[in-house]
Amino acid sequence: MTPSDAPMELSAVITTVGTPDDARRLVQAVLEQRLAACVQVEPITSHYRWQGALHEESELRLVCKTLPAVVPALLALLRAQHPYQLPQLVVQALQASQDYADWVRQETRGA
Repeated sequence: MTPSDAPMELSAVITTVGTPDDARRLVQAVLEQRLAACVQVEPITSHYRWQGALHEESELRLVCKTLPAVVPALLALLRAQHPYQLPQLVVQALQASQDYADWVRQETRGA
């Protein structure tokens, strides 16, 4: 593997919301502020315990692809604008191709 083929480190910040309108609102804020280069929105079914009861809900999962240095600002925005009382905010380290990582770097404000 040449240095240009070496995987580059990125982050995925993952959250869930209950409605398409909430998803669009958060996606627009994240992209407008250049806190992520890409946000993927996927329909899911969540099963969880909340306040002593079992729940099953249709939700939308948002996966925000960003730079590690931008994660704190992205989390702050999601905390401030999220409709849930206790939002899921999960950060995963990713390894990406050089070309994809370069694109993420160009499209986020960390550039």
